[in-house]
Amino acid sequence: MSVIERIQAEVEGHPIVLFMKGTAQFPMCGFSSRAVQALKSAGASQLHTVNVLEDPEVRANLPRFSNWPTFPQLFIQGELIGGCDITMELFESGELARMITEAQQQ
Repeated sequence: MSVIERIQAEVEGHPIVLFMKGTAQFPMCGFSSRAVQALKSAGASQLHTVNVLEDPEVRANLPRFSNWPTFPQLFIQGELIGGCDITMELFESGELARMITEAQQQ
């Protein structure tokens, strides 16, 4: 299985996927930490995270897969939502909670 196929499998295999530096319990950068907090505060109980620091192939290829250059990267129902800034904007507007509720009901 190629790294792109592995990324695709992660994105399609879970309703909410955050590719981040570190883990949800131990984020390794401020942007990843803020994204995790926003997701949890918005009700994400089925949050699946992928630590890009543990998988250099994923870290190198995810930006090509998603056309998004930075981490974290949030995918909901197989669709790239964006990075930390977009996640925070969606959280503040209440839209993130709606998207998460919808994804977790699938």
